[in-house]
Amino acid sequence: MTKLWTRMIAAAAVAWAAAPAYAETLEVTSPDGKITVTVKDDGGQATYAVSFEGEQVIAPSKLGMLFAEHHGFERGLAIAGSARASQNTTWEQPWGERRLVRDQHNELSVTFRAAEGPDRQMTVRFRAFDTGIGFRYELPEQAALQGDIAIVEELTQFGVGDKTTMWYTPSDEYNRNEYIYRVAPAGEVDDAHTPSTFRTTTGIHFAIHEAALVNYSSMSLDQLRPGNFQANLRNWSGGPKVKTKAPFTSPWRTIQIAREAVGLINSDIILNLNEPNALGDVSYAKPGKYVGIWWAMHINDRTWASDKYHGATTAETKRYIDFAAKHGFAGVLVEGWNKGWDGDWFNNGDLFSFTEPYPDYDIAGLSKYAAAKGVQLIVHHETSANLTNYEKQLAAGLDLVRKIGSHYVKSGYVSDAGDAVWVDDKGIRHYEYYDSQRMIDHHMTVIKAAAERQIAMDTHEPVKDTGLRRTYPNWMTREGARGMEFNAWGTPPNPPSHEPMLAFTALLAGPFDYTPGIFDLRPNERPPVRPDMPRGDPKNRPQTTLAKQLATYVTIYSPLQMAADLPENYEARPEAFQFIKDVEADWEESIALAGEVGQYVAFARQGRKSKEWFLGAVTDHEPRDLSLPLSFLETGRKYRAQIYRDGPHAHWDYNPYDIVIEEKVVTGGDTFAVRLAASGGVAVRFIPVK
Repeated sequence: MTKLWTRMIAAAAVAWAAAPAYAETLEVTSPDGKITVTVKDDGGQATYAVSFEGEQVIAPSKLGMLFAEHHGFERGLAIAGSARASQNTTWEQPWGERRLVRDQHNELSVTFRAAEGPDRQMTVRFRAFDTGIGFRYELPEQAALQGDIAIVEELTQFGVGDKTTMWYTPSDEYNRNEYIYRVAPAGEVDDAHTPSTFRTTTGIHFAIHEAALVNYSSMSLDQLRPGNFQANLRNWSGGPKVKTKAPFTSPWRTIQIAREAVGLINSDIILNLNEPNALGDVSYAKPGKYVGIWWAMHINDRTWASDKYHGATTAETKRYIDFAAKHGFAGVLVEGWNKGWDGDWFNNGDLFSFTEPYPDYDIAGLSKYAAAKGVQLIVHHETSANLTNYEKQLAAGLDLVRKIGSHYVKSGYVSDAGDAVWVDDKGIRHYEYYDSQRMIDHHMTVIKAAAERQIAMDTHEPVKDTGLRRTYPNWMTREGARGMEFNAWGTPPNPPSHEPMLAFTALLAGPFDYTPGIFDLRPNERPPVRPDMPRGDPKNRPQTTLAKQLATYVTIYSPLQMAADLPENYEARPEAFQFIKDVEADWEESIALAGEVGQYVAFARQGRKSKEWFLGAVTDHEPRDLSLPLSFLETGRKYRAQIYRDGPHAHWDYNPYDIVIEEKVVTGGDTFAVRLAASGGVAVRFIPVK
């Protein structure tokens, strides 16, 4: 937010304070009575506040909206009406972290009418769940909002308190969402992406995000005063924040709330605030595990370019297909197969072709070879964030995917944050941020075009997840945070706290294609394959134990899970590789058992296909002794627990391969005790004893 806008809002606050006191108050509580939302029009100002178990979580905070050429909703407002509703239903996900999702909430819709200027009104709809709240703006068609509307500011504020602890990544930076998470008192944070996670001085945890981001601009948090954030909408290149017409609705602003940190994870608010499946039959979007020609390029074994060391060759792809078929993987991702990778592909996004393979890549023959072995190719579409080039070729590129018998595309938008480019009908190039309305609209164009062809999408360098996988289940997963590739060249690589941090931050938004499963934990210490393609800094490596790599398949959710390392590295450690082969990617139920933000987390998940339970736990740089309840298992029943845990001398830095693989009989309802090494983990498969 500019300093000018800050001064304008401060001036508006003075005007509100001088306005007559209307002082009507409305409340809505969660079904369990623990969360209360209070809505007021005191002093002509629309405000809301949130409490949990009688303690303030969000102090009285402003609501409203400003437009470029229409009267806004910033002053002289009075509550003109309200309505209430309740819901308690259960719906089924076609795939997901749990099959059945309960939607239980109480609703209050409040209509504010402006007393000054043209007669106009806005409705703010609140929904209170047992795990938090959501609210959105609904502006009906009305005489005061005719024609094109340009939103220049959304006045939504979040009074979190200046001493509240905050975990976040900065917004407005070149590398989009791909930053190491930071922790600071909220009063010291200038700006932040959502989800951002908070802990009050009394220990209440909450997270701010949004749901159902469609035809709007993405929201980040911008500090107005210490501990008071405003929704900062990303503007169009040279334009307003949002272009729209009445009637319109905003995305939901969400606040997940829990006493314990794991309560944030065990919440379905984001999904429940999205519309039901709009696509009908999505049986083609099957969860599963895949391998791919990907990690080899990041560690400089192979190249994306069509040179002597090209990774996407027919022979190399066949090797991966054979490996996938042998070990039960459903897909093979191939990056660098299409023309456009030669030269400076990062800056030459208008050169990519999505229908022309390089001469050394027989896409038609390979698709037949894969199909004969029960494997699908996952077709990669790197755009370098050139929206116009991709949109022009979108139909033809997706048609090729279906022609070869594939149902999966991984797309990429590698570029600096403000360099997403589109070209208008005059040939003028415009540059956007990744989370602008133009970019939101682009992604929806791609998702809908893919759905028309029964194609599922895995979007990298994406706009953040806001639960749209419920409405469009072909949008299966994304890479909305710092992924595994930063451990090859990130400088610094992802720290030991990264994986337990993700569970309480980025993963609150939805699935994350983290690409786990690296078995060669020191890849940059190997000799280079050629003198002019040196390895990266040896300090760039996964800062985990081998057991933690396995546990990540349970703690980081994605319906498409990659075994990211090279086939030969898995074949060198077949005993540990067995867990990756056994673990599922689609779940009947998921439960966060224990954890603290950025320190450790433990999950139990039940496979939707096998009905077997899996457990995973990871820790930061601190070794930990955990005693986890086996309450998710049938009480009193015996299970064979196949355990993959850190060995007695394991340490991510100097002994990452020390792993113990053992089997024990455990009883449902008992506790499971395990010691995690520094940046270590444990992965367990529970098989019922007949």
